[in-house]
Amino acid sequence: MRATAIGIDIGGTGIKGGLVDVLSGELIGERIRVATPEGGEPEDIARVVKEVIEQLDAPADVPVGICFPSSIRHGVTMLAANISQRWIGFEAEKFFEKELGRNIHFVNDADAAGYAEVIYGAAKDQKGLVIMTTLGTGIGAAMIYDGVLIPNAELGHLEIDGFDAEKRASGVVREREGLSYPEWAKRLQRYYSHVEMLFSPELFIVGGGVSKSHEKFLPLLELRTPIVPAKLFNKAGIMGAARLAFDLE
Repeated sequence: MRATAIGIDIGGTGIKGGLVDVLSGELIGERIRVATPEGGEPEDIARVVKEVIEQLDAPADVPVGICFPSSIRHGVTMLAANISQRWIGFEAEKFFEKELGRNIHFVNDADAAGYAEVIYGAAKDQKGLVIMTTLGTGIGAAMIYDGVLIPNAELGHLEIDGFDAEKRASGVVREREGLSYPEWAKRLQRYYSHVEMLFSPELFIVGGGVSKSHEKFLPLLELRTPIVPAKLFNKAGIMGAARLAFDLE
């Protein structure tokens, strides 16, 4: 029997899911993507997640990991980004277990992606502290030490030069302000230098859609810490959520 788990990645625009071989880090069958219901209410999202899981046709005892754009404490979603404000302080894990009739593990989306990169991707076999950042609408972050996830590291909200870091250096800011890659790299330099000073990691990993263009900005950064692009791209959330659900089962 394969060691399998389901990974679900809930985003503001799309909900993605797949059945994962958690030993190899490969999808079993196709990845499924469905649009996130308008308004992002918990009941509507649970209904879509249930439909995705049914399409995956996995046994009822297969663990399910769900990654979500929020810090999460004991299964409770603490924040809400591009979805209903009802998610703030919402007992998401209990609610989804009731709605889906399965054991569920909720995890922050950046945490899931970072964990996947450590297990299967750019940081495989890396010792010490790894910090993954996702440069998108904001700056998501994950911290993993010797393969152990340190959850809910909201490093995109560090105050630097009087600004919330992600309001100066996220991928969306680059697009909105029309910054060239060298101009953006100066802001990233300030951000990563500050994080490096605070935590002295062994490795930085950069994810998010812009990481596909990593050769345009990563070589411009001058850091003591190696900094590399993520390898798993849009599969990272699914892979990490599935593996965490399996490991914690």
